[in-house]
Amino acid sequence: MTSTAGGAGQLLAISDLHIGYEENRALVERMRPGSDDDWLLVAGDVAETVADIRWALKTLAGRFRKVVWAPGNHELWTHPKDSITLRGVERYEHLVDLCRELGVTTPEDPYPVWDGPGGPVAVAPLFLLYDYSFLPSGCTTKEEGLEYAHGTGIVCNDEYLLHPDPYPSREAWCEARVAETERRLAALPEDLPTVLVNHYPLDRHPMDVLWYPEFAMWCGTRLTADWHRRFRVETMVYGHLHIPRTTWHQGVRFEEVSVGYPREWRKRPDPPGRLRRILPREDGAR
Repeated sequence: MTSTAGGAGQLLAISDLHIGYEENRALVERMRPGSDDDWLLVAGDVAETVADIRWALKTLAGRFRKVVWAPGNHELWTHPKDSITLRGVERYEHLVDLCRELGVTTPEDPYPVWDGPGGPVAVAPLFLLYDYSFLPSGCTTKEEGLEYAHGTGIVCNDEYLLHPDPYPSREAWCEARVAETERRLAALPEDLPTVLVNHYPLDRHPMDVLWYPEFAMWCGTRLTADWHRRFRVETMVYGHLHIPRTTWHQGVRFEEVSVGYPREWRKRPDPPGRLRRILPREDGAR
């Protein structure tokens, strides 16, 4: 582990920047830290093309003391608009190399320790994917769940754009990522709390408010259902759902920090692109 924080500043978070939309790119252009000691956690779905991902992370890394990135499903898409045609693990490794070039912390790097207000905590960016275990009501297998989802017309574009190569399936890739990440988290000091940053929530409870419950199949894995307690989680930071809010589960704070698409954030009373403060906890947080 490395400790690079100072004695001040804030641990901030954002996700689902989706800068392919000009309105969202403009939000990133306006993002600034509150102090020279602020860190920024980026919980995935920056963009679909490597060029856009580079622009956003380079912009943010030039402003914040440290940027920590966990990939979303959109970064992993092999999108027809992207000149980079890498698939699966090769695409992910290409993005890791890009982040290291920019000085951005990835799930493949030592977990940094936030020593500022509210710390110390180990900040662990995760890359876990999903395994279709969040099944729709009444379904007992992945096959039944996918058949039901296709019948409703609610199917994640991952089915067409997110390739698991060289793994035989996305769930096999997920299983491998969960096993390796579990090993690393278990090796952390037992007295050190954590802030876990993952594109998907570690537990199913945030899916209870989905308008289309079948979309939960593409939102995580039951393999991580006890991680928020097992690994001393101070806050679990995630995105993907485009439903920014705070929930509490078994005494642990879950923060959904998405920006989302313009058609979504235009309907909300709060201004878009507000960085969520993770530490020190905002007033009113338990």
